[in-house]
Amino acid sequence: MKFGTKAIHAGIEPEPITGAVMTPIFQTSTYAQEGIGKHKGYEYARTQNPTRTVLEKNIAALENGQFGLCFASGMAAVDAVIKLLKQGDEIIACNDLYGGTYRIITKIFEGLGINAKFVDMENPANIEQYITPKTKLIWVETPTNPLLNLIDIEEIAKISKKHQINLCVDNTFATPYLQNPLDLGADIVMHSMTKYLGGHSDVVMGALVTNSAETHAKLAFIQNSCGAVPSPHDCFLMLRGIKTLHIRMDRHSENGKKMAEYLVGHHKIGKVYWIGLPTHKNHHIALKQMRGFGGMVAFTLKNDSLENAIKVMESFEVFTLGESLGGVESLCTHPATMTHAAIPKEDREARGLSDTLIRLSVGIEDADDLIADLENALKNI
Repeated sequence: MKFGTKAIHAGIEPEPITGAVMTPIFQTSTYAQEGIGKHKGYEYARTQNPTRTVLEKNIAALENGQFGLCFASGMAAVDAVIKLLKQGDEIIACNDLYGGTYRIITKIFEGLGINAKFVDMENPANIEQYITPKTKLIWVETPTNPLLNLIDIEEIAKISKKHQINLCVDNTFATPYLQNPLDLGADIVMHSMTKYLGGHSDVVMGALVTNSAETHAKLAFIQNSCGAVPSPHDCFLMLRGIKTLHIRMDRHSENGKKMAEYLVGHHKIGKVYWIGLPTHKNHHIALKQMRGFGGMVAFTLKNDSLENAIKVMESFEVFTLGESLGGVESLCTHPATMTHAAIPKEDREARGLSDTLIRLSVGIEDADDLIADLENALKNI
């Protein structure tokens, strides 16, 4: 079954009582039981919910995985993965990653005795020198947020398997439509479904997918015990959003290409970050492990001042200044003060994330209108 068909049909059957084509919203907290220990597979809504079950089957199928789990947010999904570890264990994480992931590792889990090393993974061999007997998790984000660096999942997976360490890949930017980390050797795939999977900026949710029954059982125990589960209504909205993922991602990628090419040719623009550009330093990795390049674009100005960057961002009329990404509407974000504010300034700058970087989530509007909006904003500097 090809992707577009899976997005619409995988895990989804007509509701057996009425024949409803769309999965109903099972808005209930509990379920009637026929007797002690006798039920229809559902006991309590924190543990199981039929709407969520369908969504979990659907996201697993899209990632070519056997088991899916959905959470109340992307960060709840990250939290569950790290809770697989115990005091004294160590994480090796890529050094350019979402600020919320950095924050939960350094501000929450390091205080509980789980430490992390943030490593440049663009050369996978860099990882070897940081691995110790305490290393229990390798955390990869690719493409990275916000610098759009690329990490070779297959090569990292070879190292993780050699040392018997779990490899988790945050696949939020790429989505299952453009990249499938499990096929490349990852053990767990994580998504902030809030972004492209939902696609309409109206749901906050996270997901994990794995092929390991043992890992799934542990994560399901954490999911039930900690209770960070999404509502039935949110699961319904997510199922609806996923049905158009493949169509939206094609348009995001098409518009991302047009925006990146426009920026590269503009005399007021400094650096342009888009993984589809042949000049991108790791474009060859994108060609190797991805089926498209997406709609995430970042850039700096040639006159690289914070004052000018702010002036551009506040001059947009079609692009909306705000956090998040992946919606049908185009968004503009200032990572240093928004998505990555939790990372100390010196650490951000050491990783190449300047205070003047502007990140665009290019939506599915008419590309000519988006380019005109950017052109008008640039006229103000």
